[in-house]
Amino acid sequence: MADVSASVLITDGDERAALACVRALGRSGHRCFVLAPARRSLAGASRFCEAGSVCPDPSDDRMGFVECVEERIHALGPGVLLPITEKSLRALLPERHSLGVSVPFPSLEVFSAVSDKENVLRVAQGLGIPVPRQRVWSSPAQAQGDRVSMTEFPLAIKPTISVPPPRPGRASFRGVEYIMDARGLERWIANSDPEGYPVLVQERVVGHGIGVFLLIWDGSLRAVVGHRRIREKPPSGGVSVVRESTVPDGKLLEYSLDLLRTLGWTHGVAMVEFKRDARSGIPYLMEVNGRFWGSLQLAVDAGVDFPTLLLRCASGEPPRDVVRGTPGIRTRWLLGDVDQLATRLLRNRQDLGLPPGFPSRGRTLWDFLADFRPGVRLEVLRFSDLGPFLCELGSWFGHLSSWRPSR
Repeated sequence: MADVSASVLITDGDERAALACVRALGRSGHRCFVLAPARRSLAGASRFCEAGSVCPDPSDDRMGFVECVEERIHALGPGVLLPITEKSLRALLPERHSLGVSVPFPSLEVFSAVSDKENVLRVAQGLGIPVPRQRVWSSPAQAQGDRVSMTEFPLAIKPTISVPPPRPGRASFRGVEYIMDARGLERWIANSDPEGYPVLVQERVVGHGIGVFLLIWDGSLRAVVGHRRIREKPPSGGVSVVRESTVPDGKLLEYSLDLLRTLGWTHGVAMVEFKRDARSGIPYLMEVNGRFWGSLQLAVDAGVDFPTLLLRCASGEPPRDVVRGTPGIRTRWLLGDVDQLATRLLRNRQDLGLPPGFPSRGRTLWDFLADFRPGVRLEVLRFSDLGPFLCELGSWFGHLSSWRPSR
């Protein structure tokens, strides 16, 4: 078991979730060490980071990454290892028993089952949880054969697994793509890489993203807070850049707990994401993230310190009562919001795949400016810990010369 006051080694220091972990754990009295692919990283620049180290990216060099983690564990002596991204978890979970530290996540088998979108949605459907109509294409030939029967648009096409096992020649992760009509589908199939399959083809659900952040330990709910997405990057749907905490809808919490328990998720943090259809009001399950999520800072600001609570649970000291978040807390990833605004202003609706009823450019600009009001908390920019924002700003300007509006 992990000591509640243990030092912690945190991977993927360039991720905002890693920064939220470092800030939360540092304030709780933990010594935080950070690994990142580059010398300067968001989490490594925090005043709560005691030391940062450069480590290979597990997507490029899995064994080099694992060896680096092992070396840092030997040199620093942390009591807990927190892998942040799916790629890091997939590299480290098979080695957890030889690392000599606590890794407070489920087994690789359970993590893989939760990370497989096709599997999750199939299990959810069996539990009576609403899911979008969908099919799986395992090859371009199957896609070509199916396309003639596709009459309902728009569609969303996404990989069944966000981080597939490494394989020579495998296509890189493309993310979600929205297909508006039969001609667009024909173009997508023609340009698709055979190594990028299988893919999940779903009806597109138009509406607000909502979800449940939770911590389960020994099969029991230990902490929970809801969230509502307000703006995303890209605007058509992606990473949230402005979001607000909520009291989780009772039915969505019930769905989330039933699904995670059925999948064997008895220990760890997770985010269960839904999208409420704007026409029917039905909340459709989108996916489950069995790891710390990008908007983790929102949960911490709402009073649910998931990183510290996770370490408490791993040390055998879970909270007696369920920790519940305060609703109405709004956080904003400022530079991400700037990117989504520029994308919305510089690209037209068709290129972005925006659904009917999406806010106009003028409304988007107004909403962007309105969120400079008091009470909206900036996710990365914290005057008590300026280093991460200065690091992010330097990288943002560095990429500005080659920036193109995201799709």
